Amino acid sequence: MRLAFCGNDNASAYNISAGVLRNVCFVDALNLVPHVFLLFITFPILFIGWGSQSSKVQIHHNTWLHFPGHNLRWILTFTLLFVHVCEIAEGIVSDTQMKSRHLHLFLPAIIGFVAATVSIVYYHNIETSNFPKLLLALFLYWIMAFVTKTIKLVRYCQDGVPFSQLRFCITGIMVILYGLLMAVEINVIRVRRYVFFMNPQKVKPPEDLQDLGVRFLQPFVNLLSKATYWWMNTLIISAHKKPVDLKAIGKLPIAMRALTNYVCLKEAYEEQKKKVADQPNRSPSIWLAMYSAFGRPILLSSTFRYLADLLGFAGPLCISGIVQGFQDTSNNTNATGKLKDPSNSYLSSEEFLRNVYVLAVLLFLALILQRTFLQASYYVTTETGINLRGALLAMIYNKILRLSTSNLSMGEMTLGQINNLVAIETNQLMWFLFLCPNLWAMPVQIIMGVILLYNLLGMSALVGAAVIVLLAPIQYFIATKLAEAQKSTLDYSTERLKKTNEILKGIKLLKLYAWEHIFCTSVEETRMKELTSLKTFALHTSLSIFMNAAIPIAAVLATFVTYAYTNVKPLQPAQAFASLSLFHILVTPLFLLSTVVRFAVKAIISVQKLNEFLLSDEIGDDSWRGGDSSVAYESCKKHTGLHTKAINRRQPLRYQLESYEQPSRRQTRPVEIDDIAIKVTNGYFSWGSGLATLSNINIRIPTGQMTMIVGQVGCGKSSLLLAILGEMQTLEGKVHWSNVNETEPSFEASRSRNRYSVAYAAQKPWLLNATVEENIIFGSPFNKQRYKAVTDACSLQPDIDLLPFGDQTEIGERGINLSGGQRQRICVARALYQNTNIVFLDDPFSALDIHLSDHLMQEGILKFLQEDKRTLVLVTHKLQYLPHADWIIAMKDGMVLREGTLKDIQTKDTELYEHWKTLMNRQDQELEKDMEADQTTLERKTLRRAMYPRESKAQLEDEDEEEEEEEDEDDNMSTVLRLRTKMPWKTCWRYLTSGGFFLLFLMIFSKLLKHSVIVAIDYWLATWTSMDNGNELRNADDVKSTKKTYHVAVFSILSGAGIVLCLITSLTVEWMGLTAAKNLHHNLLNKIILGPIRFFDTTPLGLILNRFSADTNIIDQHIPPTLESLTRSTLLCLSAIGMISYATPWFLVALVPLGIAFYFIQKYFRVASKDLQELDDSTQLPLLCHFSETAEGLTTIRAFGHEARFKQRMLELTDTNNIAYLFLSAANRWLEVRTDYLGACIVLTAAVTSITEGPNSGFVGLGLLYALTITNYLNWVVRNLADLEVQMGAVKKVHSFLNMESENYEGYLDPSQVPKDWPQEGEIKIENLCVRYENNLKPVLKHVKAYIKPGQKVGICGRTGSGKSSLSLAFFRMVDIFDGRIVIDGIDISKLPLHTLRSRLSIILQDPILFSGSIRFNLDPECKCTDDRLWEALEIAQLKNMVKSLPGGLDAVVTEGGENFSVGQRQLFCLARAFVRKSSILIMDEATASIDMATENILQKVVMTAFADRTVVTIAHRVSHILDANIVLVLSEGFLVECDTASNLLLKEDGLFTTLVKTHK
Repeated sequence: MRLAFCGNDNASAYNISAGVLRNVCFVDALNLVPHVFLLFITFPILFIGWGSQSSKVQIHHNTWLHFPGHNLRWILTFTLLFVHVCEIAEGIVSDTQMKSRHLHLFLPAIIGFVAATVSIVYYHNIETSNFPKLLLALFLYWIMAFVTKTIKLVRYCQDGVPFSQLRFCITGIMVILYGLLMAVEINVIRVRRYVFFMNPQKVKPPEDLQDLGVRFLQPFVNLLSKATYWWMNTLIISAHKKPVDLKAIGKLPIAMRALTNYVCLKEAYEEQKKKVADQPNRSPSIWLAMYSAFGRPILLSSTFRYLADLLGFAGPLCISGIVQGFQDTSNNTNATGKLKDPSNSYLSSEEFLRNVYVLAVLLFLALILQRTFLQASYYVTTETGINLRGALLAMIYNKILRLSTSNLSMGEMTLGQINNLVAIETNQLMWFLFLCPNLWAMPVQIIMGVILLYNLLGMSALVGAAVIVLLAPIQYFIATKLAEAQKSTLDYSTERLKKTNEILKGIKLLKLYAWEHIFCTSVEETRMKELTSLKTFALHTSLSIFMNAAIPIAAVLATFVTYAYTNVKPLQPAQAFASLSLFHILVTPLFLLSTVVRFAVKAIISVQKLNEFLLSDEIGDDSWRGGDSSVAYESCKKHTGLHTKAINRRQPLRYQLESYEQPSRRQTRPVEIDDIAIKVTNGYFSWGSGLATLSNINIRIPTGQMTMIVGQVGCGKSSLLLAILGEMQTLEGKVHWSNVNETEPSFEASRSRNRYSVAYAAQKPWLLNATVEENIIFGSPFNKQRYKAVTDACSLQPDIDLLPFGDQTEIGERGINLSGGQRQRICVARALYQNTNIVFLDDPFSALDIHLSDHLMQEGILKFLQEDKRTLVLVTHKLQYLPHADWIIAMKDGMVLREGTLKDIQTKDTELYEHWKTLMNRQDQELEKDMEADQTTLERKTLRRAMYPRESKAQLEDEDEEEEEEEDEDDNMSTVLRLRTKMPWKTCWRYLTSGGFFLLFLMIFSKLLKHSVIVAIDYWLATWTSMDNGNELRNADDVKSTKKTYHVAVFSILSGAGIVLCLITSLTVEWMGLTAAKNLHHNLLNKIILGPIRFFDTTPLGLILNRFSADTNIIDQHIPPTLESLTRSTLLCLSAIGMISYATPWFLVALVPLGIAFYFIQKYFRVASKDLQELDDSTQLPLLCHFSETAEGLTTIRAFGHEARFKQRMLELTDTNNIAYLFLSAANRWLEVRTDYLGACIVLTAAVTSITEGPNSGFVGLGLLYALTITNYLNWVVRNLADLEVQMGAVKKVHSFLNMESENYEGYLDPSQVPKDWPQEGEIKIENLCVRYENNLKPVLKHVKAYIKPGQKVGICGRTGSGKSSLSLAFFRMVDIFDGRIVIDGIDISKLPLHTLRSRLSIILQDPILFSGSIRFNLDPECKCTDDRLWEALEIAQLKNMVKSLPGGLDAVVTEGGENFSVGQRQLFCLARAFVRKSSILIMDEATASIDMATENILQKVVMTAFADRTVVTIAHRVSHILDANIVLVLSEGFLVECDTASNLLLKEDGLFTTLVKTHK
């Protein structure tokens, strides 16, 4: 057949007798002109003219959109494209009804489609390269297109074409669109004046785009890129090459920063405050404030959501139309449609929409649009939620900085509550915002769904809907139960962690006493409780999953059975599948509704808490210290004249100040005030209770001198400092700070010292989670000399030298890895380093030993501070420093007892002076005793132990690489990349098998069975509905009814089976997860507890604890639901693809390219998502830490006046966390848009293949229904894969510990062969002993030989590192004895089972360790002894009276680590513990190193008396202790060099022992 533009079956085609414009074909040809014109003009410009425009300002130029009407143009162009598609379709459908081809019906439309596409591409390129003059081409195009279309429309009107004809509608819409586009173009000319005007308008790109640090471009890109997240491609692809880090994601755009949003929210909240100001009982509404600040984006998101939901109903309607049309065509194949007359080739809309292919394309477009709108809605809510969270965090933080201290100390606002506000409540509100649009979108969705169902099926639809609605409350009930179970699980796991932590801290003691199993069982008990509540959690989770899967099956069953028995007409496939699809749509909102309602309730509670917090008491504004910057500024202006002169003088600044101060002083003020820095008159202060804690305070603090505040414990010394700092409530009186500024002539000097802040060191040391240096400098500029002077004064240098990275070492949270004294000294150093006029030190000596106190007093306070002429207020108990004080304030019971110099007091109040004198004498005596006990060396030792393991085990964190050992290292970079893209299948398999093979098999089997049954249900429905109408048999009614009964029965049985299987599968997955969690934790605990002591020395405690906390939590609660969801969505997708392929095998061909695309999308997404998730997690922790740090150190921050710096830090941390979260959610959108578009393509291919190839209408419906479900589940497959990959990391880490070697607990002898009372005598032979810590390390003891008679007292000494402690560990086989042996009472200890050996010897360790529990439990955890025995032990250790006075006696509580007893008492408890174990051998490992003289004397006495008949081996670090031992062993570098009695050894002049004794004396 020849092709002709106007068709060759129409003689009048080229007839123009009635006028050219009356010829249809000519008008259509005329319509081609503008399109061809545009293509001719723009193509050369698009391809040629682009090279020259590359020199532009350095911005993200390809995203800069600045022409007015930008978004409107994109929307209009998309609408135009859609109308063009309709026009093409209409032309093709009309053409099929002609005898020959009529190109003029669809060719202009196709060219028009191309031209419209080119127009928008062209526009985009012009806009990004800022070349507005080239827009003229588009302007001309719109005018021409508008004119030609109008001619066509007019021509139709003249011909009297009715409005119902589709072509008339299309032409009319086109005219409107071209007109609007023309208007947009005119507007660009009007605003930008690029042509017809003299002065074109200049534009500047927005600030964010000029800043190359901003990588988040969503707000700046064009509409298409916004909708498809195209701009994310670069990031997601680059993630493949190198991990995404904070640099790659850049910083937040200005509009999303916490500060911007905080200002918004704050203003809105202040408005609300004003409204309720006159009504005292009403509190301002945060809801309204949030609405006025963030209402608009929420409305926008809700609009998107409504559009998406309404488009969602296109699915079922199109299915119904396609199946119906397919059925009609297959039934009417015999009656061929009549061909139309070419002169009247108009289609009506109904005819057009009856075409199945048209419906398929419409379904495709509707799906794409629906998904785009849905993702847009999600994105907008996410962004708003993040903005809201940033604003709330800033509000909370600003409030924290102004909280009154009494609130914190009186427990009205605990730190826990504040942390909850930050970590939980803000997130609750954020989540509520995410789910917010659902609240009003869901009811609409449900109502629409029910109406459509009713239209399809009549009354029986309501039955199904009723089933869904009735079962929804159960969902809500389950959801609340879930939350409760989670809470109780949390409580148990906290308790379990506490116990685990204790075990790990005291692991050495537990091993030496062979008690690890007792403690292990106690952890296991708690774990069992935790697992019980996890069981309820799992049960409810599986119920919830079951409900979600079973409700639609039940509803469909009820509906179709009702329909079959109430309607005469058989069920049609079109009805059946459309209603099935509707049920699927209906279930989602109902399932979500329970979640949304729960979140709404939580959000309401959160807002109440927030409001309470925001309205709680604030600290009073003190004008003097709030730093009236205006005053400071004025004073600077006043003295500019002196400025130059001051600089030229060579003298130190201080002298110049004095020389200038002299004259100006005399004039400005009476003398008395002048030397007073602070004056309190008639002050009554309280801690917010209304009762005065301090009363009648009248004091002065002289400038530039040292004031000491002394008094008994609890008399209000610290409170006085805080009252002066304005932290307490002032009931009456006032604190007057002399305004030093006026006496400050030099501008330089007034800048050099921060006049308005006070350097304050609190009694309880407060450290930041930062480096040592940052803690000392605390935001001041770094000055090397000053820094060195300060660290020396506080004798911090030796401690700093011990840290792995010197003063750049990070101090853990709250200074965890430092001892009390070290923390305190760092805080004092911070106060000294600050360049402030006034220094407050609150009891800086409390945690320091006598040497350090003296050094600090001499170097730091007397030298450093006095030289600087700074005003110092010192609170202290050390009265021996009183003579140094310039001014003394003595306090008693919240009142000032005396005030004056020491001389004044000596003359006026002799009694007090005498009292002080006796106390001083007593302190001096203690001082002499203390001289020996060198606490600092001990502290430094523990510090070394705590810090050094860290680097050696840095590699433990990188154990991820171990997996791929078998692959040879061809190219390091590429292997890492391969690792990053590989799923950890090995770990998954380990996890699945740790739940047991039976459960694994059961899970796989039940899953497959369930999905087969679900497919079978739908398959049966397809055959049933197709059969009833396939052949219109006018059979007898009974045959029909039996058939109906048979169909209904099978359908009901299958549905019932499906529901039961849903329950079974959801239970098995959870059950398997629980078993796996139980086994993994059990193995981990046992493995760790039996590990060699070397492992604990080299692995940081935090690392081990992490396995028990974070990783165990992931294994317990997160992996099972992810696994469930992953298997469900994967199997759904697979069964759908299988079903479609079964119905139409051709579908498989189309599936290949789609499958490849899907593979690449998931591969790239998983890598990027994993990185972004880690970034989100890692940026969250510092933020939470910063909040709790601030709340703890409030008084210090406020005293220093550093609020602004901390606010700035908080904003930075918040923004960093928010940008990570934003990118994570944008990446999720990126994935979902892509998988949704893939799903839409699957639907299109499925529709087209089944229409052309389909066997019968039932299967066409089935194929389409399944294709639609795929779109919902594809992105879940990928997201769950990504989540699972991250979560499997936890399993991998736990497994890395499970491969560790345990100690060998089995001996050659059976425990029954060892005599009950071994070792009875306590005779020890050490024969040629060689010891090392691990078989790859050097020996620490070499060929040691010794013989110890029963009952001897043996001393072992030697320099540090000579192997003394290793010898004591060798008795317990804690170290590897690789040569020689130790024989005790005739038995070689290497033959004994470890448990037996360790339970028969006793040891007292250097660090006293107590466990939380009772005193009885600490002395005898095995509960073997009688009470009398325990009392006897306590009496020997001189603790009996103290324990008797405690409530509960032996059952008195011991807090964690024994914190409620002093170090000395703890050491005595350890002595009692060793005595309770009636062992004939006692080993004391430097047991007296950490205690005071008094306790040490007790210890020595006990050893001599109570242990008279036992063998005692003492390892001494002070030789004086072992001078009276029966025998002394002297070790050096692992060899035994001397062995004799002490008196004999001292006779050797050059002996090592003699040297040791001399140096230590």
